[in-house]
Amino acid sequence: MINKNRKNKLENNYIYHVINRSIASYQIFNTDNDYLRMIMLFCFYQRENLPTKFSMFLRQQGVQNFGFYQYFKTIVKEEKIVEIIAYCLMSNHIHLVLKQLKENGISIFMGNVLNSYTRYFNTLHKRKGPLWESKFRHILVESDEQLLHLTRYIHLNPCSANMVKKPELWQYSSYLEYLKPNNDNITSYDDLMEIDPKNYQKFVNDRKDYQRQLSIIKKIINL
Repeated sequence: MINKNRKNKLENNYIYHVINRSIASYQIFNTDNDYLRMIMLFCFYQRENLPTKFSMFLRQQGVQNFGFYQYFKTIVKEEKIVEIIAYCLMSNHIHLVLKQLKENGISIFMGNVLNSYTRYFNTLHKRKGPLWESKFRHILVESDEQLLHLTRYIHLNPCSANMVKKPELWQYSSYLEYLKPNNDNITSYDDLMEIDPKNYQKFVNDRKDYQRQLSIIKKIINL
């Protein structure tokens, strides 16, 4: 049985579903560059003892978009403070499944990511003030089965919101990393789940229509 205190406290070697939403559900991802910026921040800030901020790193190294991942991994040897198991970016909120590897790793990671994106967004749109409704929310993942179903739920979010017909059409989640695993992916789950891409795709698609219906019902209830 999971200790109740453990559900609230972020502890090393435990897995958490981490969620955050923009203030008043404000649309904070408007272009491909916005989404890609956030994914690059995930990759960058999961390391400790970084010598510079992300924006300075980009200016110094001159790397752009997806070329960033391969380049960053070859030059930065610092240890990770979190493992990224899954993620999905929506227009006004983010989902992450994280395993904490170092003390306060998730809090440090999320603080750096959210603050960096806020500075980028505010500079781009000439605005001031906070962008996120809270620090972040987290939910302890208590079993392997829960973890597997959680990844499906997260990867189906864009379909549930009618943003795409199929989850593989959404570029800003880790779903394609599950279907096409390779060394350039930012997610890591091999020691936690046995994912066969073909079976996983069926596992996700079997739930697609049901999850979309639940999303519709939820919206009606909240009206």
